[in-house]
Parts: sequence; structure tokens; C-alpha cells
Amino acid sequence: MNQEAPIIVGLDIGTTKIAAIAGRKNEFGKLEILGFGKAPSFGVQHGMVLNIDQTIKAIRQALENCYASNPNLEINEVYVGIAGHHIKSLQTRGDIVRSDTEAEISQKDIDQLINDQYKTVIPASDQIIDVIPQQYIVDSLQNITYPIGMSGVKVGANFHIITGDKNAIRNINRSVEKSGLKIHDLVLQPLASAAAVMCDMDFEAGVAIVDIGGGTTDLAVFYEGILKHTAVIPYGGENITNDIKNGLGVLKTQAEQMKVQFGYALADEAKSNAYITIPGLRGQSPKEISVKNLAHIIQARMSEIMDFVIYHLKQIGMDNKMLNGGIILTGGGSQLKHLIQLTEYTTGVSARIGYPNEHLASGHIDELTKPMYATCIGLILKGYNDYENDRRAIEENYVKINTSYVAKEQASKAATEPDSSWEDDAPSVDEIQARKARERNASLKTFLDRMKTKIIDMFTEEEDAKL
Repeated sequence: MNQEAPIIVGLDIGTTKIAAIAGRKNEFGKLEILGFGKAPSFGVQHGMVLNIDQTIKAIRQALENCYASNPNLEINEVYVGIAGHHIKSLQTRGDIVRSDTEAEISQKDIDQLINDQYKTVIPASDQIIDVIPQQYIVDSLQNITYPIGMSGVKVGANFHIITGDKNAIRNINRSVEKSGLKIHDLVLQPLASAAAVMCDMDFEAGVAIVDIGGGTTDLAVFYEGILKHTAVIPYGGENITNDIKNGLGVLKTQAEQMKVQFGYALADEAKSNAYITIPGLRGQSPKEISVKNLAHIIQARMSEIMDFVIYHLKQIGMDNKMLNGGIILTGGGSQLKHLIQLTEYTTGVSARIGYPNEHLASGHIDELTKPMYATCIGLILKGYNDYENDRRAIEENYVKINTSYVAKEQASKAATEPDSSWEDDAPSVDEIQARKARERNASLKTFLDRMKTKIIDMFTEEEDAKL
């Protein structure tokens, strides 16, 4: 394992669960999982923190479970995912005119261009979460992906800006900080999930990431390596559970269990003669529920979610011919049986399940390959992307020191000076005081000698002037 790489922790605050995963990249660039913990979430609804105290308890429980898996861990900072129906996005365009046109376009110019977008006028109740460049324009040249090193007077770019409600963001910050942690960055959940389940070919081919979580379904659309669109659909697995609960007259825990064990996203695939027996309440007889009826309830809600996906794709002009990579389903809700068939039937686009094992090293826990942990693993990858970009910027902007010369100087100094590392060879108090007295006398003698030399030189100059 690469001991020089930092340990980065992703914290996924979801509607049904809170997960904390710690990881470090090895020498092959793969992610080694060092700690994993999760806890049920009770203070979050539809991706928003509504009960801070319960959320704090759940975060602390997830951290304790993470520490239990690896007692040597020390977690201070985390990358946190954010979602919820309060998340919005907009497209902007920004330009700067460079003063030094002879110099190459640098990262400083790009940073200035991005920072200017944080001044974009948005509603007073909202806050900008992230500014993502899409395509750059240098003078008359367009569709540039990497302008650094080019020459030009005017540099511009198209941006995808993600905003969220200030109070919702503040509640997340308070929950995490009161749990004893510091937030390094807030990351939109579909972008984190995309980092975990996509490869470079997916970014170029054109894909839509559909992350079906407990409270929301998050959408991110990529085409030709560019983030085209993000959206948060206010329905998720929790809505399916409530539909089953209300439609079949069962308890919520029973509805969740039926959804996981016997649920079908496509009613035609469910057997019409299969039944589920539910224990009755006190004094009531057991209840038999048709698997076919259960599938019809699930399909109705999943079809509604897919209709939202189609709506957003049409809004940005992305049809099924442009999504060569298809739709990648991830999140806990993607584990429903026959969801791929329903997605392909509803959208007319090929679909597959996105597992977060693309960047994981071997020897990890099998549970972490489930789609429900895609966001958390993607948060770690996002942290490493920031770390590697910062390190690259430091290496480019600062001069490297010749360490071989420094090492030789330290070695020669160590050879001439006595070794004081052993307690038996440590000088006594009298020796220390005597050494300090000698140093003071030597310093005084050096000072007087310098003064004497200066006085002699002064008189010598006067004699020369007279002559």
C-alpha cells in the first residue's frame, strides 16, 4: 500500500442509511478500503436533514462502526454527498481578457474564470455548491477541453452551476460538525456516483447516471466527456415502500421487506399464482398478498421516475441516439428485479447496473460492491482527484529543492557533532551552563574584534585622506 497517499473518508448522509468509508489509493491507483461503517438514518427525508439530533446520532454510530472495523483509523475531515429536491442547476457563460497576452494561459487564469462564476446572481435563499466548466473558448477557437499552455487574449467557458438551499446546506454542516468532523467539501451525489461506476469510455460515449436512492433519484448526463445536465427527482425507494404500505395495508417494515425480497419492477415478470403470507396484527388472521399486485405497485412508481428521466433528457435535447453508453442504474433502488427491462422499455435506451468496483482494489468487502455504496466510494475518488490536482499545482508553481545536497550537509554535520540521542550521554546542568558562558564570551570577543577592526580602518582612511 502507498503509505504516502492520504486517507480520505466519504460520508453519505442518505434517507435510509448513513455510510462512512475510509480509503487510500495503492501504488497501482486502485482504492484500498481501510474502514467501513453504516447506520440507519432517521433524521433525513428526501435527502434533506430535518432532525439534526437524530442525524448526529446516526453519523456517530456510522463512525463508531467504521472505527470498529479498523481501530487505527483517525477521522477528522470528510467529503459529504448532498442531494434533495432543493438542488437546482443552471448554465452560464463567462469570459476574461488577459493583460499579459505574451504569456501562456495558466491555471491561474482558469481559477479566475471559475471564481468569477460564484458572483452569478441567484435567489437570495440559495447558495452555489459547485461550478463545473464544460467547454472553453480561446479567442475564436471553440470546444477546447484543456486551454492551459495555449496563447490567447480572451478566454471564456460555458459553466454548469449547481445551487442548493442555504438552510438545507447549513443543516448538513451543523450535523457533521456537531459529530466532531470537518467538511472538506460538499459533492453532488450523482457526480460522486458517476465517478464510482463510470470509466473514461462512458464519459465519451454519452451516458445518463440514474442513482435511485432512498429519498430521491439523482440524474447526471454526460456527453463527449462533458457534464451536460444534473437533476434531482423527488422520488426514490422510500416512496415505493410507502406505496406498498398504503396500497396493501401493511406495516412499513413489512412493506420494505416485501419490496426487497419479492419485489419486481416489471409486473409481467411476476407469477400470477404466487402469494406472500403476512402475519396479522393482534387477534387478526394472516394476510395473503399477491406478488403480481405487489409488482404492479412497484412498476407504477418506477415508471413515474423513468418518465422524469425522459423529461430531463428531452429538455437538453439528448435522445436515445446520443446516449451510446445507455443508462447506468445505481443506488439501492437499482437492485429491484427486472428494473433494466423496465428502463429499456420505458426510455428506449439500453440500460445496465453500475457497480462501484471499477476503481476498487482486490480484497475488499463484497458488500461494498453493491450499488448502494456508489456515492460513498465516489466521494473518496472525488477527494483523491482534488488531492492530485493540488499536488500537481504545487509541483508546477514551486521550485524543487536539491535534496541530495541537503542530505550531504546533514550527514557531514552529524558526523562531526557528537550523538546526543542517548540519555546516558546527555550533558549535565553545569556543563550546559559552562558551554553557554563560553558561547557568550566567544560572541563578545567576536564583537570586540569587529569593532577594533572598524576603528583601525576608520583611522587608516583619515590618514590616507590627509596624504
